Amino acid sequence: MSQTPEILCEVRGAAGMVVLDRPKALNALTLPMVRELARALDAWEKDPAVERVVVTSTSEKAFCAGGDIRTLHDLGKAGRHDEMLAFWGEEYILNARIKSYPKPYVALIDGIVMGGGVGISLHGSHRIAGDRYLFAMPEVGIGFFPDVGATHALPRLAGAAGIYLALTGDRVGAADALAFGLVTHAVPSARMAEVTDALTRRGALDDILAAVSHDPGPPKLSGERKTIADCFGAPTLPAILARLDAAAAAGSAFAAKLRQTLAVKSPTSVAIAFEQMRRGAGLDFAEAMRTEFRIVSRIAHGHDFYEGVRAVVIDKDHAPHWRPASLDDVDPGATAAYFAPLGAAELALES
Repeated sequence: MSQTPEILCEVRGAAGMVVLDRPKALNALTLPMVRELARALDAWEKDPAVERVVVTSTSEKAFCAGGDIRTLHDLGKAGRHDEMLAFWGEEYILNARIKSYPKPYVALIDGIVMGGGVGISLHGSHRIAGDRYLFAMPEVGIGFFPDVGATHALPRLAGAAGIYLALTGDRVGAADALAFGLVTHAVPSARMAEVTDALTRRGALDDILAAVSHDPGPPKLSGERKTIADCFGAPTLPAILARLDAAAAAGSAFAAKLRQTLAVKSPTSVAIAFEQMRRGAGLDFAEAMRTEFRIVSRIAHGHDFYEGVRAVVIDKDHAPHWRPASLDDVDPGATAAYFAPLGAAELALES
């Protein structure tokens, strides 16, 4: 149908096939990629030949590792905030489009899926994890926040799992993703090509997936689910930290590790992420995306995002200087301001 050098969108048999093909950048999303996928979804919605959309990757390492954060950082440093926000605005509109898409949307995820990659997979009707699947929303580590629909999706995971993932940025594999509800099926990596081919043929989607799905084994975090639920189910951020401290003092090495993890993240980002999870549980998807655009519109003019990208992506010294430097110094009023309506600049979503 159409393509850019980074994404191919074409009809193959019964499927509208989307192939992410930017392997050197781990398929990090660019604005042309977002636009190409949006155009394809529009075309395929009314095409009777297309029974389902299938999204896959040419890379064994990554489905999609996120948005092109370095480019966004550079735009902001140059004062080109409108261009930054144009990317996020169109990306969020695409996320909402996927969530409400009237045809099955099947993401074949075999490798890293983070940030923007989560946005073009998690909201689809079918999420298929290969053996190499590795999920994370690590944005709090670069002074950003878990966006692309995480405000809606993560608070709805059972046992406070989504709050844990949002605040810590921890990575999870296929078995834990299946247990958490991040994916709907697990398939051996060796059979992914077979699955892709089968999805281009006409037939009942659930039957096709049932024929290749397997048990990925015991979740690595199965023994920690109670700690996650107890600690991250607390009603406030200080209460979460207190419960982690108490669990660590009682001998939980897992809780101690999480406490250390939270201590090095952007305090502002952790506070925003918690407030997202608290509010997001009661928002519909469209309002969640508007909320995220409100947040990103303020982050684009702040400090921690640029400092986080500098420390992790550019200089790679992993020694960011956050402002403020500790969670104790985060002003609740300043956190609430990220969520304030934007007036005429609100994200425009189709009703």
